This record gives sequence, C-alpha cells and structure tokens, in this order.
Amino acid sequence: MGANGNLPFMPSRFEHRASFAAPVDTVYATLVDKAFLTARLNDLGGKGAALLDHRTSDNGAELRLRQGVDAQRLPSAVRSILSGDLIVEREERWRGHEADGRATINGVPAEIRFRDRLAPKGDGTELTVAAEVRVSIPLIGGKIEKVVAEQVTRLLEAEAEYAEKWLAEHA
Repeated sequence: MGANGNLPFMPSRFEHRASFAAPVDTVYATLVDKAFLTARLNDLGGKGAALLDHRTSDNGAELRLRQGVDAQRLPSAVRSILSGDLIVEREERWRGHEADGRATINGVPAEIRFRDRLAPKGDGTELTVAAEVRVSIPLIGGKIEKVVAEQVTRLLEAEAEYAEKWLAEHA
C-alpha cells in the first residue's frame, strides 16, 4: 500500500530497438550532432519544437529538447486531462555510447525515464531504448501510461527512420 492507503503507482515499462547500417561511433556522433537534432526537430518535433540546450565534450553530451503534439492528434483519454497541446521536454545525458534520460509532459503528473544504449551489431549498430512511463493519476494513470508508451514508441520509430536516412545522406 502507498502512504495514502491506495495501491502504489506502478510504471509501465517498454523497450524499443532500432538498427543502423553505420558503425557505433558514427551513429553516436549523429545522435548528438546539433545540425542533426535541429533538422530532426524541425521535421518531426511538432508545434514549438526546439533544441533548448546542447553541450558536447570529450566526456559525452547533454541535450534538452522540446517537442509538441497537436491536441487534436491525441487520444481522448489524454485530451480529457490536458488543456491544449501536449508539450514534452526531454533531457539526455550521454556518456560513451549510453545515455540516461528523462521526459516530462506539460500539465500532466507524468514522467518518462529511459536509458539508451548503442552497441555493435554485425557491421552496423543497434540502439536499445529501455523506458518506463509513470502517470500519477488515480484510476486512469495506467491507461494513460499505455497511451504515452504507444506514442513514445511511434516517435522513436520515426526518429530512427530519420536517423537512418540522415546517416545515408551525410555519413
């Protein structure tokens, strides 16, 4: 039982994998490249998308992005608790070929935590994203978590396709 006598909130977990033909170092360099991130946000990021912070060093990279989804494109379960468009702020901290990240959603007591890992796969690279979504709303939080997980999976698929095309054109 939670502190208030209710059952504790259990996050929804999911995993997403994407493969790239390029080697790990090339994929990493692309995923943290300012020009790539800006282009991806312009093409896929929705309303108000922006690269809010971008820092790279020999130790890794730190990114902060904002992405938007038009309210009309959201499932009714999400629209019912959100006034207006969905705005997601996402932070990633890369160290080597792994990143820890966190995303929050405006107006919703929700958080997405994730870990990205790049690893060699044959002549290319596999990106694995392990994530959990937690929505702290009694009774309907679990349903919203599933919707958020589905939407995040679609976004990750679109971002992976975008990265693969970018790599083919720029690597």
